[in-house]
Amino acid sequence: MHDPLVLILVVEDDLLIQEAVRSALMEGGFEADLSSSGEEAVALLEAQTANYRALITDINLQGRFTGWDVAKRARELNAEIPVIYMTGAAADQWHSRGVPNSLILQKPFAPAQVVTAVSQLPTRFRPYRVSEGRLDRAIPLGTEGGEVIRTATG
Repeated sequence: MHDPLVLILVVEDDLLIQEAVRSALMEGGFEADLSSSGEEAVALLEAQTANYRALITDINLQGRFTGWDVAKRARELNAEIPVIYMTGAAADQWHSRGVPNSLILQKPFAPAQVVTAVSQLPTRFRPYRVSEGRLDRAIPLGTEGGEVIRTATG
């Protein structure tokens, strides 16, 4: 496993998207733990909060907890944890339901955009390994059909 400073929890109930995000993160120099439900993600966060340096979560998850709930619990456990939301339909609720200082990726997005978003997190959360300039070739955010990533500051 890589240095735990780059361990990211990915919460996504669509296994194809989950795998695409995991692969992109690994290629970008990050290590990913995967969760398919909000309940599982909250349990992982409660057991291993100090291990995770960022949270990437889908908003509309199957089960009792949404991505909004997972992010709020993550921030209760670690007020500094960066949060990136992924959504295909709930972006309009982000300003009212999202945690402050979070990012949002609008689906569909290219896997490289996840790496770019994570790389925009504070320096201490950036990957320590970039092979063959992959991050330099990541698809620029805001392309491919409009605004893809935004930051909440509230």
